Amino acid sequence: MIKIETIIDILKKDHNFREIIKDGHYFFHDGGLTFDKISYDSRNVTNTTLFFVKGENFKKEFLEGAVESGLKFYISESDFEVGIPVLVVNDIKQAMSLIAMEFYGNPQDKLKILAFTGTKGKTTSAYFAYQILSQSHRPALLSTMNTTLDGKNFFKSSLTTPESLDLFEMMAQAVANDRTHLIMEVSSQAYLKKRVYGLTFDASVFLNISPDHIGPIEHPTFEDYFYNKRLLMENSRAVIVNSGMDHFQIVKEQVSSIEHDFYGENSSNTIIDSQAFSFEASGKLAGKYDIQLIGRFNQENALAAGLACLRLGASLTDIQKGIALTRVPGRMEVLTQKNGAKVFVDYAHNGDSLTKLLSVVQEHQKGQTILVLGATGNKGESRRKDFGILLNKHPEIQVILTADDPNREDPVTIAKEIASYISHDVTIIADRAEAIKVAMSLTGQEGDAVILAGKGADAYQIVNGIKEAYPGDYQIAENYL
Repeated sequence: MIKIETIIDILKKDHNFREIIKDGHYFFHDGGLTFDKISYDSRNVTNTTLFFVKGENFKKEFLEGAVESGLKFYISESDFEVGIPVLVVNDIKQAMSLIAMEFYGNPQDKLKILAFTGTKGKTTSAYFAYQILSQSHRPALLSTMNTTLDGKNFFKSSLTTPESLDLFEMMAQAVANDRTHLIMEVSSQAYLKKRVYGLTFDASVFLNISPDHIGPIEHPTFEDYFYNKRLLMENSRAVIVNSGMDHFQIVKEQVSSIEHDFYGENSSNTIIDSQAFSFEASGKLAGKYDIQLIGRFNQENALAAGLACLRLGASLTDIQKGIALTRVPGRMEVLTQKNGAKVFVDYAHNGDSLTKLLSVVQEHQKGQTILVLGATGNKGESRRKDFGILLNKHPEIQVILTADDPNREDPVTIAKEIASYISHDVTIIADRAEAIKVAMSLTGQEGDAVILAGKGADAYQIVNGIKEAYPGDYQIAENYL
């Protein structure tokens, strides 16, 4: 429940209140109006709902339909003149976030909140943190791969960071389920779209940065992408930063007045010995750690998660146990073919993460490498060139280009765009399941490797705006075996 007087007070403190209008005229409300529901879906309203008009494609008829369903009041950046009062604000996204906090009882104050940002590694790091904190605490998890608000039931989120109304409702559910901590991935879009506006994190981790999510519907430039990533640092009580990341000096200067730890190269918290399934760390987490995920970058993700959890009440024993237990669906999952060749399933979906994946696989597998790869349609268009330029440097890899969430584009056209940057021959097979089977049929010995990159554990393909059922790369490979 929330009263109109409380809403106005919140908005005025944020310098976001303009006026209340009805049919083009100033409207002076005498108070007493109370809302028991908040929504941004015009199909989900009652006469006691506070409705938020958001989105560039919002149409007046949506609001008219809501009025017919009984809507009495709404908040918007403009007056749609539909016969009911509108509270006009300068920024609807800021209003949504702050009002949602209050409506759901400020659940953020009842949880220790840990956030991960970076171009890659957010999900893996969040999983490490979840297992670490699960040893002695009761964490909830908001992740691209899986979300749990009670530690028992898991579901996939539609957004890396949910819309603010959904986010604070989820937090309230976590509090009601007696969770002590919340681990979440915070995307650059979360700040660009103000989904976490007004939220202060107890600890946050900046894993890395490389060009990604740059395009017409995302960030216009790398500078904008990097800037929105860095906003997390300004809204955290303590930060953990990878000292080996690109543009580290910019982030280092930014966090100088905040409690912080650095990890990685040129820091005291680093990996001093790295094996396939174990590593030894120095600094605050000094000791030996078993790990199921191969690759030094995964070991560094574990180190980052451990340092963050240490600040939030985890012990070194918790950290060791949690890292050893962590598995991530679609992240460096390994299958073995009858001929001994390995099949690697990984979510690597941009040039930088694919570079690291290829390096790790070729370090352990010295035979033929066959790569199955696609690029998404209608987003992240810069990845296509990145993939092509990278693979042009690896003529020893057999490349099969295929579909990966082509959406409203032709997957063959996307594949040809990638191939245009590659001077050696590549194969294009639009059907991803068929591409996987062909790749696996090309192996011949124990040292060979098939890499299925991009989809990870996704059990769908986005085609024409719809998520079509897809068994998943791992399942297809397992069935072929």
